[in-house]
Formats: sequence, structure tokens, C-alpha cells
Amino acid sequence: MSTPILKYFDHHHLPEKLQEVSKLIGDLAYIMDDRLPDCAEKSAGLRKLLEAKDCFVRANIDSKG
Repeated sequence: MSTPILKYFDHHHLPEKLQEVSKLIGDLAYIMDDRLPDCAEKSAGLRKLLEAKDCFVRANIDSKG
């Protein structure tokens, strides 16, 4: 069964410029979900990774080019 938070790592709805960075973090989220046991620490790590993804996407919005 997939971890519910993983749905927030989808990148297909974003403009192409933002998809690349979002996909990288999303790929990492799926790898961590697959390789780590279900526990509170994995849940916390995925939440923090989602927060980081949002920051990285916003950084890409603000970048010139």
C-alpha cells in the first residue's frame, strides 16, 4: 500500500520549468518510502522532504531564466 503523502510529490501539473526539480525530490520520496520501514520517523522525514520540495520549487519560480 502506498503512503498517502506521496500524492503530494506529483509533478505533472506543474509548468515544465518547475517539473524537473519537483520530479527529483518526488523520485527520492518514492525511493525512501520503498526502502524504509513504516514508522513515525519515515513519516516525519517524508513531511520534511515535502516541505523542502515546496521550497525548491519556489526557488525555481523566483530564479531568472
